[in-house]
Amino acid sequence: MDSFNELVHTLSLAMGASWASGINLYAAVLVLGLLGATDNIVLPENLQILMHPMIIGAAGLMYIVEFFADKVPAVDTGWDTVHTFIRIPAGAMLAAGAVGDVNPAVAITAGILGGGLAAGSHAAKAGSRVLINASPEPFTNWTASVAEDVAVIGGIWAALHYPWIFLAFLIVFLVLLIWLLPKIWRGVKKVFGFLGRLMGIRPDETVESENQPVLEAGESGSVDTRLEKLKGLVEKGLITEKEYNDQKTALLKRV
Repeated sequence: MDSFNELVHTLSLAMGASWASGINLYAAVLVLGLLGATDNIVLPENLQILMHPMIIGAAGLMYIVEFFADKVPAVDTGWDTVHTFIRIPAGAMLAAGAVGDVNPAVAITAGILGGGLAAGSHAAKAGSRVLINASPEPFTNWTASVAEDVAVIGGIWAALHYPWIFLAFLIVFLVLLIWLLPKIWRGVKKVFGFLGRLMGIRPDETVESENQPVLEAGESGSVDTRLEKLKGLVEKGLITEKEYNDQKTALLKRV
């Protein structure tokens, strides 16, 4: 039974550290380092390097920088873009380090799973921020940033002290992530499509749609087929919802 509980704690720490690193790597490293240095937890041997004062200091400094950068619209998206190449590998390394030197195959497996989990949490954070930045007021952005910091600290604490609760939460998070990511992706494409039109950067298909109606009166195909074509253009961000509704109304009048 003790070995099973130890396995659950190790799994919870590995997945908790990688999940948190996908959202805020510096907060995750700082919390783990401080908890280990103050003897609140016993870190696995391969993660005890996080207790080094230089690493704690560097993580603390970068957390302060991210704390402010993450609350400025557009700057946070640029920050997230750069950290795509930092958070995901770091999440894989933390997960691999959490399982120790039990077996190289186990460590590599943990790294793969940890990297995937960090990629998922990072994609959810970065994508949702693009959508939030479409709002002109800054308060939603600030609220989201603070909520993410609280989630990272609380998530690591739960992973260390209440592993079963954290693992249950993680399963719910993964289910929601599978459902949410396609919607976030469609929303991100619409935002960038709108920005492209605003800046005069328009794909050829959009330019053609300005010079002629998307659907001609005599165009072959059923109404449903033509409506699907319009929906496809909306999802690509090539036309707005208003343009879609105008074209749909015009189409239905012709029928």
